[in-house]
Amino acid sequence: MASERILEEKKQIVSEIVGKIKNSESVILFQYQGLSVAELTELRTKLKEVNAEVKVYKNTLLKLACDELNIDINEFLEGPNAILFGTDLLEPIKIISNYAKDHDKLDIRVGVLSGSVSDKDVIREYASIPSREGLLTMLASGMIQYVRDLSIALNLYAEKMEGEE
Repeated sequence: MASERILEEKKQIVSEIVGKIKNSESVILFQYQGLSVAELTELRTKLKEVNAEVKVYKNTLLKLACDELNIDINEFLEGPNAILFGTDLLEPIKIISNYAKDHDKLDIRVGVLSGSVSDKDVIREYASIPSREGLLTMLASGMIQYVRDLSIALNLYAEKMEGEE
């Protein structure tokens, strides 16, 4: 039988996982078996730049935390898994998706995005969305088009008015 100290440590780990899931916009469960330590360290470094982290927990503790939050990912809790916690929604997804393209050993299993369970296809769609800077550039270029058209129209109107005088 497990000692009280071990049970208390496990409860603390479960509450840590619950807190991390609650405070994260993007949570990605992935298999990392076959990645070298250097490759996993490289991934962690890239994710740290966007305030995301990778942790490895026992599947049973992760299951307890997910059950507490009413998140059903039990079918994916087999084998060695790592879990990504990101405070931002898109950037961690983009990084891990691009990393998975370059490293076939990394297998994204499931995600919890903004509180709802999402499969690989949804994660892939999120990864294809341009970055915040890219979206702002698209917005600005679209708005500039209207300003340019307005300035041309005003210039033509001013030339017409000068011609009538």
